[in-house]
Amino acid sequence: MYGVLLFAHPEPDYFTTERIKLLDIIGRQSVIAIQNARLYQDLVEEKERMAEVYEEARKKLARDLHDGPTQSVAAMAMRLNITKRMIIKDAKAAAEEIVKLEELAHRTTKEIRHMLFTLRPLILESQGLTAAVQAMADKMMETFSQKVVVDIDEKATQQLEMGKQGVIFYIIDEAVNNARKHASAESIIVRLRQFEPGVLLLEVLDNGVGFDVSIVTQSYDKRSSSSLGMVNLRERSELVNGLLQINSKPGKGTKVQVYIPLTEEAADRLHHARRKR
Repeated sequence: MYGVLLFAHPEPDYFTTERIKLLDIIGRQSVIAIQNARLYQDLVEEKERMAEVYEEARKKLARDLHDGPTQSVAAMAMRLNITKRMIIKDAKAAAEEIVKLEELAHRTTKEIRHMLFTLRPLILESQGLTAAVQAMADKMMETFSQKVVVDIDEKATQQLEMGKQGVIFYIIDEAVNNARKHASAESIIVRLRQFEPGVLLLEVLDNGVGFDVSIVTQSYDKRSSSSLGMVNLRERSELVNGLLQINSKPGKGTKVQVYIPLTEEAADRLHHARRKR
């Protein structure tokens, strides 16, 4: 239903069969015009959304390169220089240092492969969100010895179009990486389930050190290093019209929740309930 066209005339017999047919044609043409306008607007919004996704991917790659492989390669270069000097004075110590360098090189290679996977997880396109998140969890264990438990309701993922699945994957990846880097968590749990009709609930929980949410929120607008993870989570949640909630206390772990509406009606209901609170 797109709306109502109301036609009226003071003469009772004015609407002849021929005129009714003409008005029916006008109504149908109006619907086509509205549909075309909506399709054009949807294309514009999708183009803007894709631009935001690509920009976020570039920022994430730059940040991850700086935090991980770049520092590892710099450390290898420095240690190689030291090893070169050690070869002349202490060959045995130099040999031991070369073994450590080899281990560092292997670890760095794993980190780069993990980054490439999260940058473009082909398994997401071929097998869907559940398989992609499980593959990410396996790589977390392989690369960082970080335990990630995946609990995803397959019926929930079937309601998501591929574009939304991609955004949700990156939300999960951001939340899991934040927990790995900052929480010192023994395990991280990823859950996705039906919350209510038209709304899914994504949860990423850890049993790590936790933090004071209010302090980090205060530096949100400044894009400080302490709030960058929260900034990324919030911006990516907005891409799926989602509602982000983060609960954490020092020493009590962290719970990241994203309520994901599947329809415009559910989105209105979700954000209206938030405004009332």
